[in-house]
Amino acid sequence: MPDCDSHYQRTRIEAPPRAPLAGPIEADVCVVGAGIAGLSCALELLRRGRDVLLLEAREVAFGASGRNGGFVLGGYARELDSLEQHLGLPRARALFALSLEGVASVRDNLHRLQLTGCTPTPGQLTLSRVPELDALRRQRDWLARDYDYAVELVERDELDELVSSPRYHAALRDEHGFHFHPLNYCLGLAAEIERLGGRICEHSAVTRLDRKGSALRLRTASSEVLARQVVLCGGGYAGPALGRVHRATLPIATYVMVTEPLGERAATAIRSDAALMDDRRAGNYFRLLPASPGEDGRRLLWGGHITARRQPPADLPAFMLRDLRASFAQLDGVRADSAWSGLMAYAGHKMPCIGPLGEGLWMCTAFGGHGMNTAPIGARLVAEGICGESDRYRLFEPFGLQWNGGPFGPLAAEATYLALRLRDWWREWR
Repeated sequence: MPDCDSHYQRTRIEAPPRAPLAGPIEADVCVVGAGIAGLSCALELLRRGRDVLLLEAREVAFGASGRNGGFVLGGYARELDSLEQHLGLPRARALFALSLEGVASVRDNLHRLQLTGCTPTPGQLTLSRVPELDALRRQRDWLARDYDYAVELVERDELDELVSSPRYHAALRDEHGFHFHPLNYCLGLAAEIERLGGRICEHSAVTRLDRKGSALRLRTASSEVLARQVVLCGGGYAGPALGRVHRATLPIATYVMVTEPLGERAATAIRSDAALMDDRRAGNYFRLLPASPGEDGRRLLWGGHITARRQPPADLPAFMLRDLRASFAQLDGVRADSAWSGLMAYAGHKMPCIGPLGEGLWMCTAFGGHGMNTAPIGARLVAEGICGESDRYRLFEPFGLQWNGGPFGPLAAEATYLALRLRDWWREWR
């Protein structure tokens, strides 16, 4: 996939290029992948006094971590009721609490490090495309009763003051999460890692991982690393050198577009600063971006269309604009400023893969669909495990490495997404 010409790239903070690995070199811990999982893991370990080397095949946050919608919200890609049915309420409660701890850790870093260019904005609205107020009330009450988590029902009259579209009938308001500039957050973490003495090597793809005596050996095209501990954090762009982890995850694409500045037209469609998403299983997510100096109003970020196809539509901006107009006809004629795709890593169980793989080897990956909160907490749990502080990573033991289906995996995933879209259509048609 070509390099990503996204709105985030155009509005990124200054960041220095990092040289490729030149060695051989030794490290206490080597982290593979400089997305939000790898960056968070390196930072957690450095704060615990470990010597850390971070290897990245491209540039910091090249993959999904620097391309996503920028939502930092509680939960996982797998629905909470499915977790409860599979694990029981106590364990589902513990996992949900961890997802909220991930949100809190990102918020804490923003405040603690005074990261620039991130513009965190609080709030989320989950928009219902069917008029089922009783179902929304039951969901609100279930979250409050079983998970001690408060959300608020927004009925049609109030919602019309926030979002002007006949497609949306009601919403649940959640004030716990926020949205922000994900690439600038990752670049800010990278700067803090280097300030603490961590080393980051870009353009240093791992081509082989094996053992040499009591250490783990990682080879790149031109050098090698010996490390006592290795954490595999590669995402949708990770290669076969990651072995079992690579064979257990699938690269899944999603599409994102940012419009031109909307001027006064923005208020004809959206009058909320919250992160917005609909309640379909394969739905849209969108948000108004903070205004930039000198521009005529705010831009709209619009995303969706999860797919196992790596190649986006030939005219992705036009494709996304048609999708936008289907919900907001009043924005007909608005132009796209940029549009892009990105690959996330999903496991078949739709949960992160977190924990040990063998002596000195750890995994912290498969955060597709909810990575901006779950990757940071996964990184913390792995750091705690490496440093002997806790075994909280065991909460993820039921979600281990399962074969991704090999060449048939993308076909099965695409069939699943088609079935979800058909279920959404049938639900709305009824």
